[in-house]
Amino acid sequence: MSKRIIILNGPNLNLLGKREQEIYGQQDFESYFLMLSKVYADVRLEYYQSNVEGELINKLHEVGFSHDAIIFNPGGYTHTSVALGDAIAAIKSPVIEVHISNIFAREEFRHVSYTAPHCAGVIGGFGLNSYELALEYAVSML
Repeated sequence: MSKRIIILNGPNLNLLGKREQEIYGQQDFESYFLMLSKVYADVRLEYYQSNVEGELINKLHEVGFSHDAIIFNPGGYTHTSVALGDAIAAIKSPVIEVHISNIFAREEFRHVSYTAPHCAGVIGGFGLNSYELALEYAVSML
């Protein structure tokens, strides 16, 4: 049976390809996700994005006991949301935190993650390829 993995994206990541291209690149996430789905055709890959913290918590609760892994880019909530950290701690599915940019090379407030302590690991700074690195780990190691 194929692994069931979901990619969750937090706030403002619906604007990938349009916003701050010098940081986040020119490719939209939907086309990147289609490419990942083709490369990892043997994985039941799903995608969900929300700008709303509570919706992300609800999605973590919904999939956190049924999926083999969750790849999660909490966006700006990384640095502010104790509630998302608590939601990750409450579920059974391993979560891999992902960031497109290197958050440690940016503003100091971005150096704090309230979600990372509850995750299996963190991958960041490799552009959209951070997602593929997380997916490769999830497929081969989990």
